Amino acid sequence: MTTTVDPNYWSLLGVSPECDSNELKSAFRKEARKWHPDLNKNDVNAEERFKLINEAYAILSDPKKRREWEKKIYKEKDIFENRFPSYEEYLDVVLGIKTNIENEDDIESQFVDLTEDEYKNFDESEIDFNQNIPATSEPSPPPTLIYEDQESIVEITPEQALYGSSVDIQLQDGTLVEVLTPPFAGDGWRLRIEGAAIGCRDHFVQLKVQTDDGLRVDGLRVMYRLELFPHDALLGCAVDIPTLNGNVTLQVPPNSSTGRLLRLRGRGLEYEDYRGDQIVEIIIVLPDSLSDSEIALYQRLNEISLEKY
Repeated sequence: MTTTVDPNYWSLLGVSPECDSNELKSAFRKEARKWHPDLNKNDVNAEERFKLINEAYAILSDPKKRREWEKKIYKEKDIFENRFPSYEEYLDVVLGIKTNIENEDDIESQFVDLTEDEYKNFDESEIDFNQNIPATSEPSPPPTLIYEDQESIVEITPEQALYGSSVDIQLQDGTLVEVLTPPFAGDGWRLRIEGAAIGCRDHFVQLKVQTDDGLRVDGLRVMYRLELFPHDALLGCAVDIPTLNGNVTLQVPPNSSTGRLLRLRGRGLEYEDYRGDQIVEIIIVLPDSLSDSEIALYQRLNEISLEKY
């Protein structure tokens, strides 16, 4: 959940901005079931989508938060988006010259021809050509400052993530604020301090819940990325895996592909009578360097694969 671009919450839940609270709640439940990580063990994007769905419902179900969000995404449309401007619109909008002339007859009415006698007696010396010219031009307005949201990364322990904790955050202007992290928080979660950054922008706090062994905590679950060489993933292997309670041996099944998820039951965090699992994600990587003979074997393997088709 680190993306800085605001997602379209209506599209995420599959509803229109005119839907009522019952339709919104029904859509949320439907999408939450569809993208729950426990029901999409082989989809690495399910966890991120599930968090976005929860975020969408939290914003759209709160009238105040919804209004704040809609102000950000709904921008005034350009009046010339689908057509070419008229001459009066060009003067008014583009050049900033106000005009009340509605048609050509009005334009002609602004000018009166001089008679021949009036033209002969016309004395240019009577006209002060400088009377409407200011001595100095008005100062240009100061440049508009564009402010951005701010973000801090805060590291907390698995225990702090499980039960909730209090952390101090230093804002851009040096102010220290206390932020309470929610219980059952996870690595990568983002908390928003509304209007705390300069320019009334938001300050986001990203939680980092990781161990030195590379374990990532998310609620009661523990996530781990296991990197394997292609031959180990193809043939299967036994690998020592770190857990919160020490190493265990994991038997990787043959024909394992990148993105495959393996479950270590009961190796997650414990809360009262509940115990989470540890999820191991398979990631296939190549060795840093390959010998000529190894490359030749890969080429031969590729030729054999093509011969099958």
